Amino acid sequence: MNFDYSETQKMVAESARDFAQQYILPHVMEWDEAQTFPVELFKKAGEFGFMGILVPEELGGSGLGYHEYIAVLEEISKVDPSIGLSVAAHNSLCTNHILSFANEDQLQRWIPKLASGEWIGAWGLTEHNTGSDAGGMNTTAVKEGDYWVLNGAKNFITHGKSGNIAVVIARTGEKGDSHGMTAFAVEKGTPGFSSGKKENKLGMRASETAEMIFSDCRIPDANRLGEVGDGFIQSMKVLDGGRISIGALSLGIAKGAYEAALKYSKERVQFGKPISEFQGISFKLADMATEIEASELLLHKAAFLKNEGRPVTKLGAMSKMYASEVCVKVATEAVQIHGGYGYTKDFPVEKFYRDSKLCTIGEGTTEIQKLVISRKILK
Repeated sequence: MNFDYSETQKMVAESARDFAQQYILPHVMEWDEAQTFPVELFKKAGEFGFMGILVPEELGGSGLGYHEYIAVLEEISKVDPSIGLSVAAHNSLCTNHILSFANEDQLQRWIPKLASGEWIGAWGLTEHNTGSDAGGMNTTAVKEGDYWVLNGAKNFITHGKSGNIAVVIARTGEKGDSHGMTAFAVEKGTPGFSSGKKENKLGMRASETAEMIFSDCRIPDANRLGEVGDGFIQSMKVLDGGRISIGALSLGIAKGAYEAALKYSKERVQFGKPISEFQGISFKLADMATEIEASELLLHKAAFLKNEGRPVTKLGAMSKMYASEVCVKVATEAVQIHGGYGYTKDFPVEKFYRDSKLCTIGEGTTEIQKLVISRKILK
């Protein structure tokens, strides 16, 4: 076992750190307050190679693995988790779904544009009536000659309004049948494909979350990803990697909040000494540091398995569940350490606090992760 980053991993992390400091940090609160989704930023992220981290070089990507992917998401999320969330959704959901299940023609049509940041990707599984119960979806795809006609709606979709292409899972069989759903790639501008309500969120406000609506939307069969009926199975495999993404996002939030709290605790003087010298504060910091370390180790073990092509369902769920719960706990304690100032927008911890909660919900709630883990260990 080797717990050191390789030279490549160190360079990637440094590049992501510089990108975040230069292009994100000056605008964090401006974007948050206005709920601005900074589309141009993601084109710049593409120039840095962050929009195709896992994409092979021959398809225009960076050709890196999951350790590097965690490093990029962590460094960006330490500065602005909402930008980290959008980078994660683009890479691990939309781009990775196409990369994993598309044919050669489809790969050439879509992946280079996604990897360069020219296009932003969306991924549509969740619906208004189906959160964790994806098998009960109402969006349907009916075959008509060489086309499929999509009807229905998806909600809570990252980049549902601004995305240039969306991978959409629609029902092609009976409700509840895990082999009754199929994946399609739907390009922006396709007649019958529109965006609906943009959500007004507690946190992650610079990451766009919106409805996608399909009304007699005709999709050529050439845009079908994989076999008819494989959509749900594909989605579960995509989510295995996606959980590592949300774990990395959580790790970045936890580190950002912890570092802010550590700094403040050394500067804030009460009763003649820095509050970091009081046991009540120092023990909080000790707990935060330990749980962050554990999150990081669990995530990189999952990344190792993913890179090796080994089963990662259990470890992916464990790492996502643990890291997301830790980031909420750390962000909460960071606000507490800041006292009244932690409740103001003059310090970064109030935003980490707001942003952190989504990590225990998105890409499978904590309760769903426990279900996944328990099924694996009881097999």
